[in-house]
Amino acid sequence: MSVHVFGIRHHGPGSARSLRQALVALQPDIVLVEGPPDAESVLPLLADSQMRPPVALLVYVPDHPQQAVYYPFAVFSPEWQAIHYGLQQQIPVRFMDLPQTHRFALENADPSVDILADILAGTLASKPASPTYSDPLSLLADAAGYSDSERWWEHLVEQRQDSTELFAAILEAMTVLRTEVEQADGLEPLEACREAYMRKTIREAEKQGFQNIAVVCGAWHTPALVKMPPAKSDHALLKGLPKLKVEATWIPWTHGRLLMNSGYGAGVESPGWYQHLWEVGEQTELISEQDRNECTLTSSVLAAPSLSLRSQTSIRWLAKVAHLLRQQDLDASSASVIEAVRLSETLAALRNRPLPGLPELNEATQTVLCFGDPLPMQLIQDQLIVGERLGNVPEETPMVPLQQDLQRQQKRLRLKPEATEITLDLDLRKPLDLERSHLLHRLALLHLPWGKPQSVGGKGTFREAWRLRWQPEFALRLIEVGIWGNTIESAATAWTCHRADQATLPDLTQLIDQTLLANLPTATTHLLNRLQSEAAIASDITHLMAALPPLVNVIRYGTVRQLETAVVEQMIHRLVARICIGLPVAAAALDEAAAAHMYELMISLHRAIGLLQQPPVSEMWQQVLIKLADQQGLHGLLAGRCCRLLFEAGVFEMTDTARRLGLALSTATDPPQAAAWIEGFLSGSGLLLLHNPALWQLLDDWVMLLPADTFTALLPLLRRTFSTFAASERRQMGEQVRQAGRTENGGQPGELDTDSADAVLPLVAQLLGVVLS
Repeated sequence: MSVHVFGIRHHGPGSARSLRQALVALQPDIVLVEGPPDAESVLPLLADSQMRPPVALLVYVPDHPQQAVYYPFAVFSPEWQAIHYGLQQQIPVRFMDLPQTHRFALENADPSVDILADILAGTLASKPASPTYSDPLSLLADAAGYSDSERWWEHLVEQRQDSTELFAAILEAMTVLRTEVEQADGLEPLEACREAYMRKTIREAEKQGFQNIAVVCGAWHTPALVKMPPAKSDHALLKGLPKLKVEATWIPWTHGRLLMNSGYGAGVESPGWYQHLWEVGEQTELISEQDRNECTLTSSVLAAPSLSLRSQTSIRWLAKVAHLLRQQDLDASSASVIEAVRLSETLAALRNRPLPGLPELNEATQTVLCFGDPLPMQLIQDQLIVGERLGNVPEETPMVPLQQDLQRQQKRLRLKPEATEITLDLDLRKPLDLERSHLLHRLALLHLPWGKPQSVGGKGTFREAWRLRWQPEFALRLIEVGIWGNTIESAATAWTCHRADQATLPDLTQLIDQTLLANLPTATTHLLNRLQSEAAIASDITHLMAALPPLVNVIRYGTVRQLETAVVEQMIHRLVARICIGLPVAAAALDEAAAAHMYELMISLHRAIGLLQQPPVSEMWQQVLIKLADQQGLHGLLAGRCCRLLFEAGVFEMTDTARRLGLALSTATDPPQAAAWIEGFLSGSGLLLLHNPALWQLLDDWVMLLPADTFTALLPLLRRTFSTFAASERRQMGEQVRQAGRTENGGQPGELDTDSADAVLPLVAQLLGVVLS
């Protein structure tokens, strides 16, 4: 009976290849892998022909799906290769890490009670719980002269072709390293329990009569599994651990979620590069004819009679880079590829590396193929170094009914989930596109933003644009909202009704807009009933004003989306009537902040009523604006905007508008109130001043009569108002002021200023080399 421990890194092509070779040579009768035993029931699915990595094991608490953990796998993950080998050889494969049923329960325990500390009391010596070294492997990397542990491990393990004695060397290095670190820092309680459970699983395999046991775990754990303490001490560590019911399934994963900077603790920097190393090592990569010719030409020029695996790695990678650049209409000749290969190998030799790594290839690429420009390197980073791709899981994978319904709809509507961002343009007049829109809006209601709506130019309401990108965590969100229904439609309906019962009036109108776009009739009826109830008792006019624009959008999109909008129209008429009755009182005696809020609501409401295009409603609104414009004590910001809206609607003539502006700017009005009136009247567009000389003159006279100290105090407000004008409008105003100043000095508006011209003549003559007479 023998136990063979293989220390690996969780994602690495060299580790994976070396491990598979070692397993083939060993021919074990059982394989134990570091992973959650809770997921052993779904392990056989890994051998299914539809399973395509990257994928992840999802372990979660059914009663609280937010409490979940992912175990990602790529084809170059050693654990994936170990499990795949065991299933192919039809030998038992087991996970041996501390089950999540215990770890979740420990997370939910009372924080005032440290269960692990109590369990470990008397079992381990009292040592600090937090290690000093966040990355212990950095000690080995520093000793070997590497900048970080990632580079050290990649050059010594991942790029290694000869795996002889590799795992024995890893064990020896980790033994020395752990001795050094644990003497200084001790062992974390959770790590002690994890390793105790691993040893327990090994002992159980031995008791069951397995003679040749292969153990695959993180390199850090190998010393603890080779020299095992008495079983009694491990039993004491694990005794009394709390439990929670958990479930497990497979979900698609992406290369982007394997990145270290994505927050994944065991992540890597370049999953696309690792995928390339694995495929080249397997000699199964099917490259395009163009890339094949590139490789043949390059290898012949490099005078290699038979390409080694090392040469193929560099050549094929740079051929991919050249192909990508050509797709973007960037120059990348075969000669440039040859020079890039030579430069990368030279850099590797100068740095004492066995073969070019990604840093050498990137430097060669930027120097030769990108001509020193760093911009194309970002494209290479996204498309090749990360190489975003989305995995696939078999149809037999355990799923909640909601996930199954979404997959059916994705197939029916021909909406394939993609890890990369794609743009989807929809014509809502087409039945297929209309159903796609319904699905995306329903998912948005469930807070599953697979698609993000984009603005569409033009006045047509029959077009929609979306940006689609599938994220792995959406699978967990589907599990969370699965309690609301077994189909996307029923879940969205139940969830929306639940939200409606707790929403305020403005929130209800926003929600009904989203619900109508999602085509949920039952939820719409419930929302309308709630909206009528809330509107009937609402006394805050600002809430009513905020509620109206979303309802107008419903009317606007009703025809193209085949929605019944008669009830919504009746509600809009009631809301407008209540707003017009209550607005004069609600707008009285407002301070600066409240007036600014009311100003925004008035603009939004005016725009919505304009979209409604119903003369009775527009007339009702104009009457209340006239009343507000004449109301004593109204804040200048609101009074000025009312006058502007009525002038643009043709209700106020030019003479009446000029009279009101003159009154607002008279000496009887406080300067701050007058400045606020100007802001309300002019904000957003200066064309009114440019095309109406009488208004321009009134404003000019008012500014000229301001005392110096008052002008200084009002200047920020005036500048804020004028900053809302377009640059061309401000330029025309400047020209008009300059012409007016010249006229005051005795000239004509179009007359040449000879004095200014004479002042520059000597300089012009000197530049031209002529002598003035």
